[in-house]
Parts: sequence; structure tokens; C-alpha cells
Amino acid sequence: MIRIDAIVPQNDVRAISDALKKINIGGITIMKVKGRGKTAAPALHAAKGTETFIPEFTDKYILTVIVEDKDENEVVNIVRSNTKIGKIFMYALSRAVDIATGAENEKAI
Repeated sequence: MIRIDAIVPQNDVRAISDALKKINIGGITIMKVKGRGKTAAPALHAAKGTETFIPEFTDKYILTVIVEDKDENEVVNIVRSNTKIGKIFMYALSRAVDIATGAENEKAI
């Protein structure tokens, strides 16, 4: 099993979620976070005048899915085709347990 975390902007969350549903990846966790990447955030107007500021941190979303090993590349391709910026991280999982049923590993996801 693989855990895939994708850090993406808000406007891409819905498209990624819809595309994952089409390949029967139903479980997804979405967290709103703030962060800073390599590039600076766009300048924002501070008030009615011409003063602007550059925020240190911007809003992003982390989408987390747990999939079977065979689905890893397909999920990565879906994320990449539905957003232009962000990062994707993959982690190998040793075990998963469904609390309600006691099912383990692939049956739990």
C-alpha cells in the first residue's frame, strides 16, 4: 500500500477529487495548510492606496489518498494532469486496519 500526499492550490482540489472518483479511489482526506515554497507569493494590495505586501505563507491544500501499489502511477498522473504547481510525496505503508470491521491492508482501504 502507498500513501500519496499532494500539495496543491485550492482551485485544483475539486478536479483532482472528481478524477480520482472516476477510477474508484473514493477515500480522500483534504487538509488546508499554509506554507512557503521556492517562489515568492504574489503581492497583495494592503489597503485602498497603492501599498502592497508579499505574504510569507500562502494557503495550500494537502490531498491524502491510500492506494494499492498498482494504482500509484495512475494517481500521480491524475494529480499531475489536474494541477500545474505543487508537490507529490509517496510513502510505503506496512499495515492498515479498518476500525469498524477489523479488515486489514488492501481490504481496509
